[in-house]
Order: sequence, then structure tokens, then C-alpha cells
Amino acid sequence: MRFRHPDGSTVHLAYCTNVHPAETLDGVRAQLRDHCEPVRRLLGRDRLGIGLWLARDAARALVNDPAELRALRAELDSRGLEVVTLNGFPYEGFGADEVKYRVYRPDWTEPERLAHTTDLARLLAALLPDDATEGTISTLPLAWRTPYGEDPEAARTACAALDTLAQRLDALAELTGKSIRIGLEPEPGCTVETTADAITPLTAVAHDRIGICVDTCHLATSFEDPDTALGALTAAGIRVVKSQLSVALHAERPHLPEVRTALAAFAEPRFLHQTRTSTAAGLRGTDDLDEAIGGRALPDSTPWRAHFHVPLHAPPAPPLTSTLPVLRAALARLVGGPVPLTRHLEVETYTWQALPVELRPRTRTQLAEGIAAELTLARDLLVDHGLKELP
Repeated sequence: MRFRHPDGSTVHLAYCTNVHPAETLDGVRAQLRDHCEPVRRLLGRDRLGIGLWLARDAARALVNDPAELRALRAELDSRGLEVVTLNGFPYEGFGADEVKYRVYRPDWTEPERLAHTTDLARLLAALLPDDATEGTISTLPLAWRTPYGEDPEAARTACAALDTLAQRLDALAELTGKSIRIGLEPEPGCTVETTADAITPLTAVAHDRIGICVDTCHLATSFEDPDTALGALTAAGIRVVKSQLSVALHAERPHLPEVRTALAAFAEPRFLHQTRTSTAAGLRGTDDLDEAIGGRALPDSTPWRAHFHVPLHAPPAPPLTSTLPVLRAALARLVGGPVPLTRHLEVETYTWQALPVELRPRTRTQLAEGIAAELTLARDLLVDHGLKELP
């Protein structure tokens, strides 16, 4: 979906396909047929943006066979789909029964991460629509905090890898005329947990093609104020490469037994649900939701937020809610000003099948309807900020 910002630039809205896990190229094609095109039809649009997730094996198959890459581009066109952004955070195994800490490997100290991200950049340059010259890729925020923080060489190794990537992106732009940018995506528990944490490493890299991806669920989980966070990035000269529109789980009174019971329904074995609370002494947290619920690991006199991407349009029932107000505030700063801070927005609710059983979609049609409803809400928010939806 495309929108015209009041400044005349085009803002792209997509949804991320990591909600439909696929490790192979055949799986990617099935996603386009079984999910992405039906969402487009439900929205009544001739064209729908998707934030494509390409696992390692799928990406390598496309890199190794130019004919397959051309065929994928043709299939995107024929199904009314377009790609200007990729989710490069998960490397492989995102559809496994247990993902948890595995999603953070390989990290930016390992050569596989650089090689994979380079592959994704080359593929995106070929998949961009004919009238688009800029693409974006989100990636993990360097590494999980351990053992990275215990290795004095880790930061140097990661920054060197990002420097190498920036040089490759420069060469790719010269060769293809397509500008691909990479955004580190701050996430609770990682080396770069907050937008503030991103400023030092990104200043060290100091390259226009390496910036930040602001995930509004992660922003909210860490109790960051959108105005403060985005203002600091702007002041530091850090480019917001893209933003993932998502909301976290919010519990206002976690000391109440009924709130703990409601939260327990979201403690599931597949994904990590980092949980945070903001106290007078600073941010406190656990690596997973069940750790917070099950004992005294977190103070419960202040609200809790958990890294659980709940559907934008469907907050959980009381006594829980979502951080949709944080998303609204972030979007006002991202696109509500005279010039957009980013032109690539991506709805990323990958947890539909991890929701409590009674909230999960039971059919492909129900899932497509849910994704379409999220995109409709996002579209309405953009229109409220003066953006005009394009055909």
C-alpha cells in the first residue's frame, strides 16, 4: 500500500510475512498464493506491499539461480504484490516449535550474518518495483547481550562487519542504481535494547546506509517515550530506515491475581516474551513472561509490559490491554511532521498462532481477515496524519 505524504514523498505500508513461516523457496511461493494475495483481495487493493522474510535456504536458492529470482519477481507482479523491505532478523527456524534464544544467532560477530544480509540486499535490489529505487532491511541489534557483553572484541568485530556491509551496499548501488539500507532493530535483552543504546554503535559505523529500525512493540516494552527516543535519534543524525508497527502486552496492575492469571495465558513455549517494568530505580526485566509471573523476579507495584506482538486492532480483554497508544504517538512523530522520518512502515504481528487458543485464527481465511484488519487500522492512522492513499 502506498501513500502520498504532504511533502510529496511516497510512504510504503506493508505487512511482514514472518507470520507465515517458510524455510524454502517453495514455501515462500505458497505464502504468496495462500496468504498474501488473499489479504490483498480482502482489502480491495490492486497492489499490496509485503515485508518479505527470506530464510537462509530460500535466500541462497534465489542467489544461486537467477532464473528463480526472475520467476519470483514475476509472481509478485502477477499476484499484485510488491516488496520494498525485507525482514532480515530471523536467519532460519522461525517456524520451529521453539524459537526463543535461537532467533539471535548468528549474530553480527559471526560471518554468516554478514553473508546472509549481503545476500538479502542483492535480492531486494532485484525485487524492488520498477519505479522504486530504495529498499530497506531490518536486522538484529548486533547480538543477544550474552556472551557479547563479556567479549572485549565483540563490539569491534560487529562494527567491522557493518562497515564491510556498508561498502558492499555502496557497490550495489553503483552497480544497480538501487539504494539498500539496513536498520538495527533494538529489542529487549539484546546488546542494543533501546533506541538510546543504538546511538553509540551507529555513530561508530557512521554510514548513511546503516541506521535503525524502530519496532514500536519493542519501544513500548522498554517504556521508551516515542518523542524522546525519536528526537534523540534525529539529534544524533541516525536515520530511521524503517519502522515496524506493532504493539506489546500491557498489564496495569500486575500484583492482582486475576492479572497474573490473564498474563499466564500468553506465556507460551515458542517465542521469547521479555517482560519489563519501569521503577524509580530504573528499568527492571526478565527474559521471559513466565519468569515474571511465577515469582518475585519483577516488582509488581508498577505496570508490566511483555514483548508479545498482539494484533493492532484487537487488544486483549481486560484486565490486560495493549500499547496501541505508544504506536499512535510514534506514528505521529514518524510521519506526522512536515517531512516523514521514514518512508517504510511494516505491520509485524508474527504471533497470531502463539495467542491464547481462543484468540487464534482457526483457518487461513480468519488469519487473512485479521491481517487485513490490522492494515486497515494502520491505513486509517496514516490518513489521519494527512497522508493520501494511492491506487
